[in-house]
Amino acid sequence: MDVTYLSDILKKVSEKSMDVDTALESLKHLPYEDIGYANIDQHRNLRTGEAEVIFGQGKTPEQIAGIVSHMMHDNARILVTRASAEAYEAVKAVAPEAVYEKLSKIIMVGAMPEPKAEKGTIAVVTAGTSDIPVAEEAALTAEFFGDKVDRVYDVGVAGIHRLFGKSADVIIVIAGMEGALASVVGGLVEVPVIAVPTSVGYGASFGGLAALLSMLNSCANGIGVVNIDNGYGAACLANKIMKR
Repeated sequence: MDVTYLSDILKKVSEKSMDVDTALESLKHLPYEDIGYANIDQHRNLRTGEAEVIFGQGKTPEQIAGIVSHMMHDNARILVTRASAEAYEAVKAVAPEAVYEKLSKIIMVGAMPEPKAEKGTIAVVTAGTSDIPVAEEAALTAEFFGDKVDRVYDVGVAGIHRLFGKSADVIIVIAGMEGALASVVGGLVEVPVIAVPTSVGYGASFGGLAALLSMLNSCANGIGVVNIDNGYGAACLANKIMKR
């Protein structure tokens, strides 16, 4: 249940265009709704400012579509991460306006908000082209939350000059292999850096573990690190920083 939905109900009650019983019926799913295979947190938007996001990996297309259909009653916009094309087809049956971004594996229901210019910018920076799927998960999530995003892809340690002239209030750095880009950027800028290790790399990268350890052990100050391939988590952290 998003804040807009709740505000609309309260406004209608105050204007006497909706009676109390109808309002209570509209609010009956707070704080959560049990649909058998999932407990939908309908109260999260009121607590944290962001509605519950559906993690699609491991769920069947039918389960994802079912969760979306229940969330649609109380939420103007819905985000599904790690979603398959099959899940998208199932979601379209209950939400025809849904959009699927194949590269990031994200399903979006509802219009994207216009970013507020005064909030500043989140820069999403990748070391290589292979890191873009994780970067797009971060970028689209941040945009879904109403942030302005500047994408700077395929920078790499060898091409760090491509960052010159860019300005941002928070930088999300996404890198696989040895994950060195986060340290380099952290040593050059005065804004918070959120490092995202990716599972991109040869055998000794251990599926992103090498990049994760490199980022955790960075000697550059002001770097926060999220889990391997967790573009969504990086966007959530950046969004909270932008609200300060």
